[in-house]
Amino acid sequence: MDNLAPAPRNASAAPAFSATAARRFYRHRLPVRLMHWINVLCLTILLMSGLTIFNAHPALYWGRDSTFADPWVSLMAMQAPGGAGLKGVTRIAGHNFDTSGVLGASRGSDGAAVARGFPSWATIPGAQWLSMGRHWHFFFAWLFVVNGVAYVAYAVFSGHLTRDLLPNRTELRNIGRSIKDHLLLRHPSGEAAKRYNVLQNLAYLVVIFGLLPLVIVAGWAMSPRLDAVFPGWVDLLGGRQSARTLHFLAATGLLAFVLVHLFEVIISGVWNQLRSMVTGWYTLPTTTIDASKQAGKS
Repeated sequence: MDNLAPAPRNASAAPAFSATAARRFYRHRLPVRLMHWINVLCLTILLMSGLTIFNAHPALYWGRDSTFADPWVSLMAMQAPGGAGLKGVTRIAGHNFDTSGVLGASRGSDGAAVARGFPSWATIPGAQWLSMGRHWHFFFAWLFVVNGVAYVAYAVFSGHLTRDLLPNRTELRNIGRSIKDHLLLRHPSGEAAKRYNVLQNLAYLVVIFGLLPLVIVAGWAMSPRLDAVFPGWVDLLGGRQSARTLHFLAATGLLAFVLVHLFEVIISGVWNQLRSMVTGWYTLPTTTIDASKQAGKS
Protein backbone atom coordinates (compact mmCIF):
# COMPACT_ATOMS: atom_id res chain seq x y z
CA MET A 1 0.00 0.00 0.00
CA ASP A 2 1.31 3.42 -0.93
CA ASN A 3 1.93 5.54 2.19
CA LEU A 4 2.96 8.69 0.31
CA ALA A 5 0.72 11.72 0.84
CA PRO A 6 -1.03 13.05 -2.29
CA ALA A 7 0.59 15.98 -4.05
CA PRO A 8 -0.88 19.40 -3.18
CA ARG A 9 -3.34 20.90 -5.65
CA ASN A 10 -1.39 24.14 -5.83
CA ALA A 11 1.82 23.23 -7.69
CA SER A 12 3.41 26.52 -6.69
CA ALA A 13 3.17 25.48 -3.05
CA ALA A 14 5.39 22.44 -3.67
CA PRO A 15 9.06 22.84 -2.67
CA ALA A 16 11.34 23.62 -5.61
CA PHE A 17 14.01 21.21 -4.39
CA SER A 18 14.03 18.04 -2.33
CA ALA A 19 17.02 16.27 -0.81
CA THR A 20 17.79 12.63 -1.42
CA ALA A 21 18.89 10.45 1.46
CA ALA A 22 22.62 10.16 1.90
CA ARG A 23 23.92 6.71 0.99
CA ARG A 24 26.92 4.77 2.19
CA PHE A 25 29.09 2.59 0.02
CA TYR A 26 32.30 0.62 0.45
CA ARG A 27 34.91 2.92 -1.05
CA HIS A 28 38.35 1.70 0.08
CA ARG A 29 39.26 -1.97 0.37
CA LEU A 30 41.33 -3.20 3.31
CA PRO A 31 44.67 -3.59 1.43
CA VAL A 32 44.40 0.00 0.13
CA ARG A 33 43.62 1.35 3.60
CA LEU A 34 46.43 -0.59 5.24
CA MET A 35 49.05 0.45 2.69
CA HIS A 36 47.81 4.05 2.82
CA TRP A 37 48.48 4.32 6.56
CA ILE A 38 51.87 2.63 6.22
CA ASN A 39 52.72 5.28 3.62
CA VAL A 40 51.57 8.04 5.99
CA LEU A 41 53.91 6.75 8.69
CA CYS A 42 56.83 6.21 6.32
CA LEU A 43 56.53 9.55 4.52
CA THR A 44 56.28 11.48 7.79
CA ILE A 45 59.41 9.89 9.24
CA LEU A 46 61.29 9.98 5.94
CA LEU A 47 60.61 13.68 5.51
CA MET A 48 61.62 14.67 9.04
CA SER A 49 64.65 12.37 9.24
CA GLY A 50 65.67 13.53 5.74
CA LEU A 51 65.71 17.11 6.97
CA THR A 52 67.98 16.00 9.83
CA ILE A 53 70.40 14.56 7.27
CA PHE A 54 70.11 17.64 5.08
CA ASN A 55 70.98 19.88 8.05
CA ALA A 56 74.45 18.32 8.16
CA HIS A 57 75.15 20.11 4.87
CA PRO A 58 72.22 22.36 3.88
CA ALA A 59 73.17 22.99 0.27
CA LEU A 60 72.37 21.49 -3.13
CA TYR A 61 74.56 21.20 -6.23
CA TRP A 62 74.31 19.93 -9.78
CA GLY A 63 76.90 17.58 -11.21
CA ARG A 64 79.19 14.86 -9.97
CA ASP A 65 81.08 16.95 -7.42
CA SER A 66 80.25 19.52 -4.74
CA THR A 67 81.19 23.03 -5.80
CA PHE A 68 81.11 24.50 -2.31
CA ALA A 69 81.76 28.04 -3.52
CA ASP A 70 78.76 28.01 -5.86
CA PRO A 71 75.80 25.95 -4.58
CA TRP A 72 72.53 25.99 -6.46
CA VAL A 73 70.57 26.28 -3.21
CA SER A 74 71.95 26.85 0.29
CA LEU A 75 70.56 27.57 3.74
CA MET A 76 73.05 29.51 5.82
CA ALA A 77 73.37 31.78 8.84
CA MET A 78 74.93 35.21 8.67
CA GLN A 79 75.72 37.81 11.31
CA ALA A 80 72.94 40.39 11.50
CA PRO A 81 73.91 44.07 11.26
CA GLY A 82 74.68 45.80 14.55
CA GLY A 83 75.57 42.60 16.36
CA ALA A 84 71.92 41.54 16.62
CA GLY A 85 72.83 37.86 16.39
CA LEU A 86 72.39 35.42 13.55
CA LYS A 87 69.96 35.76 10.70
CA GLY A 88 68.90 33.00 8.32
CA VAL A 89 69.60 33.41 4.63
CA THR A 90 68.37 31.19 1.82
CA ARG A 91 70.34 31.50 -1.41
CA ILE A 92 68.76 30.31 -4.64
CA ALA A 93 70.71 30.65 -7.91
CA GLY A 94 72.80 33.48 -6.45
CA HIS A 95 69.86 35.43 -4.98
CA ASN A 96 69.63 35.84 -1.20
CA PHE A 97 66.39 35.81 0.79
CA ASP A 98 66.01 36.58 4.49
CA THR A 99 64.44 33.50 6.10
CA SER A 100 65.39 34.13 9.72
CA GLY A 101 63.64 31.96 12.26
CA VAL A 102 62.71 29.29 9.73
CA LEU A 103 65.54 28.47 7.32
CA GLY A 104 69.26 28.97 7.88
CA ALA A 105 68.95 30.14 11.47
CA SER A 106 66.26 29.31 14.02
CA ARG A 107 65.86 29.56 17.75
CA GLY A 108 67.38 26.89 19.97
CA SER A 109 66.15 25.64 23.34
CA ASP A 110 67.62 28.72 25.06
CA GLY A 111 65.82 31.11 22.73
CA ALA A 112 68.98 32.24 20.93
CA ALA A 113 69.32 31.89 17.17
CA VAL A 114 71.51 28.98 16.05
CA ALA A 115 72.83 28.09 12.60
CA ARG A 116 70.61 25.30 11.31
CA GLY A 117 69.18 24.59 7.87
CA PHE A 118 65.72 23.52 9.00
CA PRO A 119 64.29 24.24 12.48
CA SER A 120 64.36 21.53 15.15
CA TRP A 121 60.56 21.08 15.15
CA ALA A 122 60.77 19.82 11.55
CA THR A 123 63.44 17.17 12.21
CA ILE A 124 63.62 13.81 13.95
CA PRO A 125 65.04 12.06 15.91
CA GLY A 126 67.03 15.16 16.90
CA ALA A 127 67.95 18.57 15.59
CA GLN A 128 71.54 17.65 14.67
CA TRP A 129 71.68 13.86 15.26
CA LEU A 130 73.02 12.82 11.86
CA SER A 131 73.92 9.19 12.56
CA MET A 132 70.56 8.29 14.10
CA GLY A 133 68.74 10.29 11.45
CA ARG A 134 70.40 8.15 8.79
CA HIS A 135 69.39 4.93 10.59
CA TRP A 136 65.77 6.05 10.80
CA HIS A 137 65.78 7.24 7.19
CA PHE A 138 67.20 4.02 5.75
CA PHE A 139 64.93 1.72 7.78
CA PHE A 140 61.71 3.49 6.80
CA ALA A 141 62.93 3.96 3.24
CA TRP A 142 63.09 0.20 2.74
CA LEU A 143 59.71 -0.25 4.43
CA PHE A 144 58.36 2.41 2.08
CA VAL A 145 59.82 0.64 -0.97
CA VAL A 146 58.36 -2.75 0.02
CA ASN A 147 54.97 -1.17 0.70
CA GLY A 148 55.10 0.69 -2.62
CA VAL A 149 55.89 -2.46 -4.60
CA ALA A 150 53.06 -4.27 -2.81
CA TYR A 151 50.64 -1.44 -3.63
CA VAL A 152 51.53 -1.36 -7.34
CA ALA A 153 51.20 -5.15 -7.55
CA TYR A 154 47.81 -5.02 -5.81
CA ALA A 155 46.64 -2.12 -8.01
CA VAL A 156 47.51 -4.01 -11.19
CA PHE A 157 46.26 -7.49 -10.32
CA SER A 158 43.10 -6.43 -8.42
CA GLY A 159 41.98 -4.06 -11.15
CA HIS A 160 42.27 -1.06 -8.80
CA LEU A 161 44.54 0.67 -11.33
CA THR A 162 42.19 0.45 -14.31
CA ARG A 163 38.98 0.67 -12.28
CA ASP A 164 39.78 3.58 -9.97
CA LEU A 165 42.94 5.37 -11.09
CA LEU A 166 43.02 5.55 -14.88
CA PRO A 167 40.81 8.36 -16.24
CA ASN A 168 38.65 7.62 -19.26
CA ARG A 169 38.43 9.72 -22.43
CA THR A 170 35.32 11.58 -21.31
CA GLU A 171 36.99 12.64 -18.08
CA LEU A 172 40.08 13.79 -19.90
CA ARG A 173 37.99 15.87 -22.30
CA ASN A 174 36.27 17.53 -19.32
CA ILE A 175 39.48 18.32 -17.45
CA GLY A 176 38.88 22.06 -17.89
CA ARG A 177 35.59 21.86 -16.03
CA SER A 178 37.23 19.82 -13.27
CA ILE A 179 39.92 22.48 -12.86
CA LYS A 180 37.24 25.18 -12.63
CA ASP A 181 35.30 23.19 -10.03
CA HIS A 182 38.43 22.78 -7.91
CA LEU A 183 39.25 26.48 -8.11
CA LEU A 184 35.70 27.28 -6.99
CA LEU A 185 35.97 24.62 -4.22
CA ARG A 186 33.07 22.66 -5.71
CA HIS A 187 33.13 18.92 -5.10
CA PRO A 188 31.16 16.11 -6.75
CA SER A 189 28.12 14.65 -5.05
CA GLY A 190 25.86 11.69 -5.60
CA GLU A 191 27.05 9.06 -8.06
CA ALA A 192 29.92 11.28 -9.24
CA ALA A 193 31.45 11.10 -5.74
CA LYS A 194 31.91 7.35 -6.06
CA ARG A 195 34.85 7.80 -8.42
CA TYR A 196 38.02 9.87 -8.23
CA ASN A 197 37.81 12.94 -10.43
CA VAL A 198 40.23 13.36 -13.32
CA LEU A 199 42.60 15.68 -11.41
CA GLN A 200 42.82 13.18 -8.56
CA ASN A 201 43.55 10.41 -11.04
CA LEU A 202 46.32 12.35 -12.75
CA ALA A 203 47.84 13.46 -9.44
CA TYR A 204 47.92 9.90 -8.10
CA LEU A 205 49.44 8.57 -11.33
CA VAL A 206 52.18 11.25 -11.32
CA VAL A 207 52.99 10.47 -7.69
CA ILE A 208 52.90 6.66 -8.01
CA PHE A 209 54.75 6.33 -11.31
CA GLY A 210 56.75 9.57 -11.32
CA LEU A 211 57.73 11.17 -8.02
CA LEU A 212 57.95 8.00 -5.94
CA PRO A 213 60.25 6.08 -8.33
CA LEU A 214 62.39 9.22 -8.75
CA VAL A 215 62.82 9.79 -5.02
CA ILE A 216 63.72 6.12 -4.53
CA VAL A 217 66.19 5.84 -7.42
CA ALA A 218 67.82 9.18 -6.56
CA GLY A 219 68.14 7.99 -2.97
CA TRP A 220 69.85 4.80 -4.10
CA ALA A 221 72.23 6.87 -6.22
CA MET A 222 73.61 8.50 -3.08
CA SER A 223 74.73 5.15 -1.70
CA PRO A 224 78.43 4.45 -2.46
CA ARG A 225 77.80 0.75 -1.86
CA LEU A 226 75.19 0.47 -4.62
CA ASP A 227 77.39 2.53 -6.92
CA ALA A 228 80.27 0.12 -6.29
CA VAL A 229 78.15 -2.96 -6.98
CA PHE A 230 76.62 -1.48 -10.14
CA PRO A 231 79.12 1.14 -11.35
CA GLY A 232 78.25 3.84 -13.84
CA TRP A 233 74.49 4.03 -13.46
CA VAL A 234 74.62 7.07 -11.16
CA ASP A 235 75.95 9.13 -14.08
CA LEU A 236 72.58 8.67 -15.77
CA LEU A 237 71.20 11.04 -13.14
CA GLY A 238 74.01 13.54 -13.66
CA GLY A 239 76.21 12.34 -10.81
CA ARG A 240 75.81 11.88 -7.07
CA GLN A 241 75.28 15.57 -6.32
CA SER A 242 72.65 15.83 -9.04
CA ALA A 243 70.96 12.76 -7.59
CA ARG A 244 70.90 14.43 -4.17
CA THR A 245 69.23 17.48 -5.71
CA LEU A 246 66.70 15.33 -7.58
CA HIS A 247 65.98 13.43 -4.36
CA PHE A 248 65.29 16.71 -2.54
CA LEU A 249 63.11 18.10 -5.35
CA ALA A 250 61.08 14.89 -5.61
CA ALA A 251 60.56 14.91 -1.84
CA THR A 252 59.41 18.54 -2.10
CA GLY A 253 56.93 17.50 -4.78
CA LEU A 254 55.60 14.74 -2.51
CA LEU A 255 55.22 17.24 0.33
CA ALA A 256 53.28 19.60 -1.97
CA PHE A 257 50.99 16.71 -2.98
CA VAL A 258 50.38 15.80 0.68
CA LEU A 259 49.53 19.40 1.59
CA VAL A 260 47.05 19.73 -1.28
CA HIS A 261 45.62 16.31 -0.41
CA LEU A 262 45.08 17.34 3.23
CA PHE A 263 43.48 20.62 2.15
CA GLU A 264 41.03 18.76 -0.09
CA VAL A 265 40.22 16.28 2.68
CA ILE A 266 39.43 19.12 5.08
CA ILE A 267 37.20 21.17 2.77
CA SER A 268 35.35 18.14 1.35
CA GLY A 269 34.37 16.68 4.73
CA VAL A 270 37.23 15.62 6.95
CA TRP A 271 35.24 13.17 9.10
CA ASN A 272 33.65 11.43 6.12
CA GLN A 273 36.99 11.16 4.30
CA LEU A 274 38.89 9.99 7.39
CA ARG A 275 36.25 7.42 8.29
CA SER A 276 36.33 5.99 4.79
CA MET A 277 40.09 5.48 5.01
CA VAL A 278 39.73 3.78 8.42
CA THR A 279 36.60 1.66 7.95
CA GLY A 280 36.27 1.69 4.16
CA TRP A 281 32.72 3.10 4.25
CA TYR A 282 32.05 6.49 2.65
CA THR A 283 28.80 8.44 2.84
CA LEU A 284 27.80 10.04 -0.43
CA PRO A 285 27.21 13.77 -0.02
CA THR A 286 23.50 14.62 -0.05
CA THR A 287 22.34 15.85 -3.43
CA THR A 288 19.38 17.99 -4.41
CA ILE A 289 16.91 17.21 -7.14
CA ASP A 290 14.76 19.77 -8.89
CA ALA A 291 11.32 18.54 -7.88
CA SER A 292 9.55 20.61 -10.50
CA LYS A 293 11.60 18.95 -13.28
CA GLN A 294 10.98 15.52 -11.77
CA ALA A 295 7.23 16.28 -11.66
CA GLY A 296 7.32 17.31 -15.31
CA LYS A 297 8.78 13.93 -16.25
CA SER A 298 6.10 11.93 -14.40
